[in-house]
Amino acid sequence: AVPSYDLDDLARRIDWTPFFRVWDLKGTYPAILSDSEVGAQATSLHEDALALLRRIRREGLLAANGVIGLYPANTVGDDLVLYTNESRTEPIAVFPCLRQQFRKPGGRPNLSLADFVAPACSGVPDYAGAFVVTAGEGAAELCAEFEAAGDDYQSILAKALADRLAEAFAERLHERVRNEFWGYATGEALTNSQLVAEEYDGIRPAPGYPASPDHSEKRTLFRLLGAERIRVSLTESCAMMPAASVSGLYIGHPDSFYFGVGRVGRDQLEDYAARTGMAVEEAERWLRPNLAEDESG
Repeated sequence: AVPSYDLDDLARRIDWTPFFRVWDLKGTYPAILSDSEVGAQATSLHEDALALLRRIRREGLLAANGVIGLYPANTVGDDLVLYTNESRTEPIAVFPCLRQQFRKPGGRPNLSLADFVAPACSGVPDYAGAFVVTAGEGAAELCAEFEAAGDDYQSILAKALADRLAEAFAERLHERVRNEFWGYATGEALTNSQLVAEEYDGIRPAPGYPASPDHSEKRTLFRLLGAERIRVSLTESCAMMPAASVSGLYIGHPDSFYFGVGRVGRDQLEDYAARTGMAVEEAERWLRPNLAEDESG
């Protein structure tokens, strides 16, 4: 567990560009501050955010907490299997992965996250990790304070800042995993802009996103890490609470990258249901946005 992480460190690492999108201001930071159309509004918003951020840090109004785990790992078929120890005989968690099924030009392969971890049959000892981080502890109370005073603007500002701090925390911990805890990129020395641009080896795919669209995989992730230790929980629909939280896997393959699974056919739906232990109808609910039209009607 990584409790009460330094907010000053995270504040320096905030990626501000998504922050402005909360107010439908389009542009990249810092150029947006001098934009001829929205620059004045963006600058005012940024100054208000920095003022609130100073108060948050000074008064300790938010707390950033995280938990990570690194495990021996291999794949069996399209399942990512994490093991309790180097004997690799006792799985501690299994993450069934989905594979693209659409036709690609030039004979390019249909991808699965499982492709970026060595298969067990290869005899190659590989590794993977998992994480849950939050910067939302205290956010509900802070927003309630503003809303009670009729200040919806500051409430929205606080939520947006908590989200940005959580993303900065996810980025910072991933950097430390690469450089220290896992240590597969000890020579890495990237600027904040390079980190934002993901100019590093490895990915941190999150359940519910295009490469891993099933939100229910967060349940396995949370059980594995004991996320309740940092007071992060899941709703029935597998939304994270506090909302300013980020979770996912660590994959270190130097050629790994993010992609979208896209449409899932009936054959893979049934296979996925069997691998997860779900009824097909339950798997349909979790994967509905990805089901081919003739599978979801």
